[in-house]
Amino acid sequence: MISETNRKESGAFQTFTDVNFPVDGTLTGSGKCERRCLVPPQQYLYSKIRNVPKESPHSAAWLYICAMKSDAVIFDMDGLLIDSEPLWEEAGAELLKEFNIELTPEQYHSSTGLRTVEWIAHWFNFFKIEEQYANNAVTGIINKAIDKIEKHGVAMPGVPEIFAFFKDRGFRMAIATSSPIKLANIVADKLNIRHYLSSITSAEALQYGKPHPEVYLNCAMQLGVSPSQCICFEDSFNGMIAVKAARMKCVVVPAPSVFNAGKWDAADLKLQSLAQFGEEQLNGLMQ
Repeated sequence: MISETNRKESGAFQTFTDVNFPVDGTLTGSGKCERRCLVPPQQYLYSKIRNVPKESPHSAAWLYICAMKSDAVIFDMDGLLIDSEPLWEEAGAELLKEFNIELTPEQYHSSTGLRTVEWIAHWFNFFKIEEQYANNAVTGIINKAIDKIEKHGVAMPGVPEIFAFFKDRGFRMAIATSSPIKLANIVADKLNIRHYLSSITSAEALQYGKPHPEVYLNCAMQLGVSPSQCICFEDSFNGMIAVKAARMKCVVVPAPSVFNAGKWDAADLKLQSLAQFGEEQLNGLMQ
């Protein structure tokens, strides 16, 4: 247990000694950890274990959590931070038009959140287009989308405010996107949010894309946090499923045309805009 006589405070961090850690499934062993005080002050996160005994099964891990409290935020990108979905839709429509295919709005929304390679595979299979054309189609859509977003993409409402909100509270922030890392870097600079970010992760080269949680789990690892410490913001159904599969808190900001759909009930919180998120919503997620 914590010995208050061995507490040393420094700013927002408090270092403790004589803290017990699991070694073989029981609360034995000793080590050192830091307690980071969040807002409100009664909520604490124990993390960043040092000097864990070598025999501990946790000795190879970079993190041990004594109390699961969120202190990291992960954002999806397209349609959440930047109004790029219409531009992706344009790029996809232009490409599919070459094959005499036109998607309905419902069809398009059903496939948002997928990587481009999966998006093409899905619709080529649906419309029975020969697979030999898929690689060029993927490249074509990506190049069209990057060009459109770089020229015409604008920030979604509430983006500057929500990054400042979490920075003021000491949260680590990252992006986890299905889009290529090249586009993620363009968006980070275009929106002037790079200085807030501790990590930018892309599912582009991963074995699985959303709705698989791999990109979110990788992002949490890069941030040095447990998935259960993360609050994630998404705008797509596939993204929401990925977040929940990673056992993270999910705030969903759906497009207005699908906002009232029952499929969003799996999220922890649903908002019409990032601008609606504030202290009350954060406290509700931290309970």
